[in-house]
Amino acid sequence: MNEMISGAEALVRSLIAEGVDTIFGYPGGAIIPVFDCLYDYKEQLHHILMRHEQGAVHAAQGYARISGRTGVVVVTSGPAATNVITGLADAMMDSTPLVVITGQVGSELLGSDAFQETDVIGITQPITKWSYQIRNVEDLRWAVPRAFYIASNGRPGPVVLDFAKNAQCAKMEWRGYKKCHFVRTYEPSPAISEYDVDTVAHMIDAAQRPLIISGHGVEIARGEVELARLAEKAQIPVTTTLLGLSTIVADSPLFKGMVGMHGNVAANVAIGECDLLVAVGMRFDDRVTGDPKHFATQAKIVHIDIDSSEFGKIIKPTATIHGDARAALAMLADRVAVARHDEWLASFDKAWQVENEKVVGPELDDTSRITMGRVARKVAEAAGKGAVLVTDVGQNQMLSARYFKYTAPRSIITSGGLGTMGFGLPAAIGAKIGDPSRTVCFFTGDGGLQMTVEELGVILQHGVNVKIILLNNNFLGMVRQWQTLFYNRRFSETQLVNPNFVMLANSYGIPAEDVETLGQLDGAVERMLAHDGAYLLNINIDPEELVYPMTPAGAPISTILLNKDEKYEH
Repeated sequence: MNEMISGAEALVRSLIAEGVDTIFGYPGGAIIPVFDCLYDYKEQLHHILMRHEQGAVHAAQGYARISGRTGVVVVTSGPAATNVITGLADAMMDSTPLVVITGQVGSELLGSDAFQETDVIGITQPITKWSYQIRNVEDLRWAVPRAFYIASNGRPGPVVLDFAKNAQCAKMEWRGYKKCHFVRTYEPSPAISEYDVDTVAHMIDAAQRPLIISGHGVEIARGEVELARLAEKAQIPVTTTLLGLSTIVADSPLFKGMVGMHGNVAANVAIGECDLLVAVGMRFDDRVTGDPKHFATQAKIVHIDIDSSEFGKIIKPTATIHGDARAALAMLADRVAVARHDEWLASFDKAWQVENEKVVGPELDDTSRITMGRVARKVAEAAGKGAVLVTDVGQNQMLSARYFKYTAPRSIITSGGLGTMGFGLPAAIGAKIGDPSRTVCFFTGDGGLQMTVEELGVILQHGVNVKIILLNNNFLGMVRQWQTLFYNRRFSETQLVNPNFVMLANSYGIPAEDVETLGQLDGAVERMLAHDGAYLLNINIDPEELVYPMTPAGAPISTILLNKDEKYEH
């Protein structure tokens, strides 16, 4: 007879067998048996005690996004389980692989409103790929392998296992761990149609003004090399979504910027001028398309995605390729003809010039104040190759994403689809733990930082080396921007009375300094990056500074505000 162990220990051994080395979590009554077992497996499983369960999920997201591995979270029941909901929704929107394990009251108490009982399955089913309640210890044998398989295969996403306490304590015969390689009702990576690839290859060969939009799916599939090979062979300019940034290096002559509401002028203008648009691993989010009726009206549209439910959901494609982005790009690169599009590529220069003259130039020429764009440029240049940008949400997100210099894949971690304020600090912690070799530069606003500021305690306890760049304007900056532009400057409930952030950081053992003038910026950035450990710069930003370019919500993507007085329409 094999060894008899508890369900809690079987879970811990299963995680180790899946190759998990780091868990983010928070203990509590309904999950104590699992944490008690972790005590005996400290060498194999490194647990990071977060300060809030939402922070645990965001940290696991940062870990997963930088490493390409599945992030793991373990929390207790009741309020702990409800606290992970925001992170689950964020991971679902941004296709991040997670396995989140919640404690639950004993199965004999389910439905009785027992202490800290919550209907975790009912709450999480709409925002996860799969949710399952383990009521019987024997269910562990198939539920854990299935959870990891579903989370990480196909279009990734979060999975929840709700682990009843009786199943944690019950004994089972340990027969080893068998990974899952197949689920009968789930086809994660469909075979790519040769006919579809040939069709799209012919369309690319026939196009005079082709354009690629590279999305997060390219990063997930690790298709950066294949994207570059296709673009270079056929001389196709490449734009990206927010989450697609770093799928092509920033200094590539074929990279034409980010598309969307705060995208680059050249990228957005090209959408209206191209005759073929190849969208890879993206879902035509409204922040990308603007008014969909006016999106790429002159172009045939090709949509490449592993999730066929995205085809035609917002933009109707002329042709599709259903499958893994990396494989599809490789097949296309093999089939397309060598081409040149010199005139088309040169046409981007005018739009770049407009943006440089009307947006970038004024930001860099203004020596009377520190601008957000100038800060982002300085940090990116000083951080050097391989640096990772983690952002919170808002003005800090848009400016840092636009100005950061991406030199390697998986170099931006941000909340895209859900736009979760408070995402950034725990995600930066998870990213640094996921790849300690890379410099993690975390840009945040004063509003977003205070939503999960308690996670500074994790930096204190675990010595996580995160560089924190706080763009502090004493406002909820992006909401204030909309109030400025569209609500007659009626600043309703957006002004913040903030703490002394330098003193706050120091109380957590983090060196920090205020940066109030432009002359202080270079030295402060150099000191931050030279310091061996976490560091915070509290950079005082003019609250009147707005993020441009900007396409107003619901407008055609070609309607671009360059500043408060000028509009670029093409």
